[in-house]
Amino acid sequence: MTYATTASTGSSASTTTITGRSTAKLGKLSDHRHHNHHQPLLPGLPDDIAHLCLSLVPPSILYSVCRSWRRLIYSPSFPPFLSIYALLFSPQTEDQIPHFSNSLEFAFFEPISSTWQSLPPPPPDPPLRLLLRHPSFISRNLPIQSVACSGNLVLLAATTDQFLPALPRPLIFNPLTRKWTLGPPLATPRRWCAAGASCETVYVASGIGSHYNPVVARSVESLNINTSHSNIKDSHHNNQRNRSLEVGWTWENMGALRDGKFSREAIEAVGWRRKLCMVNVKGDAAKEGVVYDVESDAWGDMPEGMLAGWRGPAAAMDEDIIYMVDESRGALRMYEPERDAWVEILQTEELRGADNIAAGGGRVCVVCCGGIGIVVVDVVSSPPRLWVVDTPPGFQTMAIHVLPRMSQPDFQTPVLASTSMD
Repeated sequence: MTYATTASTGSSASTTTITGRSTAKLGKLSDHRHHNHHQPLLPGLPDDIAHLCLSLVPPSILYSVCRSWRRLIYSPSFPPFLSIYALLFSPQTEDQIPHFSNSLEFAFFEPISSTWQSLPPPPPDPPLRLLLRHPSFISRNLPIQSVACSGNLVLLAATTDQFLPALPRPLIFNPLTRKWTLGPPLATPRRWCAAGASCETVYVASGIGSHYNPVVARSVESLNINTSHSNIKDSHHNNQRNRSLEVGWTWENMGALRDGKFSREAIEAVGWRRKLCMVNVKGDAAKEGVVYDVESDAWGDMPEGMLAGWRGPAAAMDEDIIYMVDESRGALRMYEPERDAWVEILQTEELRGADNIAAGGGRVCVVCCGGIGIVVVDVVSSPPRLWVVDTPPGFQTMAIHVLPRMSQPDFQTPVLASTSMD
C-alpha cells in the first residue's frame, strides 16, 4: 500500500467548493454521470493485463495523464493509497453551546487532488447525538474517541447531553466498501476511556458508564474486526443482517487493569509490536504508564525511559515504531526500545500545542494550530520533509487517522476545497 504524494492538479469530477466559514457544509453528490464509450486502459492490451501494469505506477502520475487512468486509481480493484481521515468540528458562537453532532463532519483529505472529500453519512437509526461542548467544560471539547483498525475507522466512545455514553455499539466505516456498519453491543458502554487497536482487534479499557464504577474503571473489552467482515458477508448473502451480526461477533472480556486511574481522561492506547502502550495524563504532568501484552492478556509497567519521555500525543507507524510530539517544545521524537529512549527527529514551532497524531506510509500527521492545520512530516526522507494541510474553511480538526483512500467507482464525490503547502 502506498501513500500518494500531494499534488496540486485539479479534479475533473463535478465538485462543490465551500467558501463559507463556520456555516460551511459539505457538498452534495452530483447526479451527473459520464457516459463515455469504453476505451482500453493501454491500447493493444486486455484491461486486466493493463490493470496489473498500471498498478506498478505511482497513482499521482496516473492521475495526471487521462480520465480513464484517473478513474482506475479510485476503483475498488486498484491498490489503495493512503489518505488522512478526520473528524471535523464546525465551531459555533458561545450562545449556541451546548454543541451536538450536527456540527460534526466525517471527511478525508485526498492527497493526489489536494481536496477534502466527505464520507457517506452514518446510518440514521439510531441517530447520532454526540455532545461536543457544554458550559461545564467551556474551555475544551468533550472527546469523541475513534481508532483505525484493519483499514477501518471505528467510533468507540462519546458523551450524550445527559452525560451518558453515546455509543452503545461501535460505528465502523470501511473506506473500500464506502459503508458504515453498527458493531455488536459493548458489555459496558463507556466514555472517557482508553481506546486502541492492535492488528485486527479493537480494545476499550477503563472509563466510566452512566456513573463511576470501580469495576468498569478496571475492565477491558476487545473486538476482532475481521470476524465482523465475515459476518457482514454472510449477513448480506442470507439477507438477515441484524441476526447474523449477533452470531460469533461479540466483545470479549480481557484481563483487568490493576486500578481505575485511567478513567480520568480520554486516552489513546498505542498499538505497538503486539502491545498496547498508554499513559493516564496528557502533556508534561507527572503520569503513570502501563503496557498491555496482547498475546499473554497481561498488564505490566511501562519502561522507565518510555514513560519519562512521553510528553504528548503518540502513534505507531505500522505498529512498529512509536512517534510522539513533545507538545510544549514542538519536538517530534521516535522511541528506540533497545536504548529505552526517545530520539529527536526535528523540532519546529508548527508542532507546538500538538493535540492529536496519526502515522502511516512513512508520514506522521499532527493536528496543531487549534485544529485548523495538519502538519505532515515525511520521516522517511533525509532530512525529514514537512508541509501543512489546511482544514476546510469553517472547520476544526478533532481527530485524524491514516487509512486507505475511499473507493469511488463512479468518480463522483462531494468535495471540500483545501490548500496545502508542500
